[in-house]
Amino acid sequence: MQTKTNRIINKAEENLIHTYNRAELVLDHGDGVYLYDVEGNKYLDFAAGIAVYALGYNYKDYNESVKAQVDKLLHISNLYYSEPLADAAAKLVKATGLSKAFFTNSGTEAIEGALKLAKKYAYLKDNSTDHEIIAMEHSFHGRSMGALSVTGNAHYREAFGPLIPGICFAKYNDLDSVKALINNKTCAIICETVQGEGGIFPANREFLEGLRQLCDENDMLLILDEIQCGMGRCGSMFAYQQYGVMPDVVTSAKALGCGVPVGAFVVNEKTQQVLVPGDHGTTYGGNPLATAAVSKVFDLFEENDIVAHVNETAPYLMECLTEFAGRHRQVKEVRGMGLMCGIQLDESLPVGKVVSAAREKGLIVISAGLNTLRLVPPLVVTKDNIDEMMGILEKCIE
Repeated sequence: MQTKTNRIINKAEENLIHTYNRAELVLDHGDGVYLYDVEGNKYLDFAAGIAVYALGYNYKDYNESVKAQVDKLLHISNLYYSEPLADAAAKLVKATGLSKAFFTNSGTEAIEGALKLAKKYAYLKDNSTDHEIIAMEHSFHGRSMGALSVTGNAHYREAFGPLIPGICFAKYNDLDSVKALINNKTCAIICETVQGEGGIFPANREFLEGLRQLCDENDMLLILDEIQCGMGRCGSMFAYQQYGVMPDVVTSAKALGCGVPVGAFVVNEKTQQVLVPGDHGTTYGGNPLATAAVSKVFDLFEENDIVAHVNETAPYLMECLTEFAGRHRQVKEVRGMGLMCGIQLDESLPVGKVVSAAREKGLIVISAGLNTLRLVPPLVVTKDNIDEMMGILEKCIE
């Protein structure tokens, strides 16, 4: 007799295009930092839906705010204004320290808008359409054609060419490799402040400061992708704020809506008038439901001082991971920033085995880069939760 889990999985596999190798797990509901499957099993979640569920599951104030908006108005298109849109834009602009925002449906779409803005910015200067963009090796910005073009992993790109021309890749945290690629056609540099899919690598201060200087000297735009590392995860509302470097454009998504699909790109004063009516648009982007969620997320971050909580718990997590690495020869390195951590494993221990073993023991974790275990828990995680996670991880490694 089939279990409920098997029935649901079989039904999904019969009808879905197989672009994901999903775990054989059917999740049903969540509460705090725990998830529960349809069989009633409980899991400590250190993945947060890939760094999305910053506030944890079943957060009452958030849920009530979203439900209230459902009863009022879900969609009106961008031909009209709504109060949630105005509120969310004001809070996002204030949080980034930039000037104007554009709401999208996802992080990938935010990247697309940022790339278009960079191209248009350069076009307005010389009426040319052959400008180039410098991206980073091992970066990940999304899977649509534009975002894929600046994603620094050839495996993701090779079957889908030709992509956007004029994209070249520098080495992350290597300023000289960036300088070597700049020419009079370069219009922008795009970079994750902390590389996520590439293996959890924070930018060096000198590197980020150097990128800002190069962009200023050559009138290029600095685009910082904070889709995964932003929204409090690294110990400030946006990670770049810890470097004293301001981007011309920043992209955001994931925890921006804490579960409701929404993204945004935010621009500075220099670029706020580049895109004009007709240049860019989206039917669903910035709809009342999504922006009501965004607005409430900012309120809850402030009311509960989420960033301060991250700064209280993150050092403890890193301390535990560092001690853990010292006890196990299979752990080559621990790195990260705030509550975005990576455990680099030796090739003798495939990360996929650790992910599977952890899940069997009631812990959800995910991978990144080349054999890296990625920890991106809800930002409301406690030291007790960290202790529980470490206990399970210890058993998995042993």
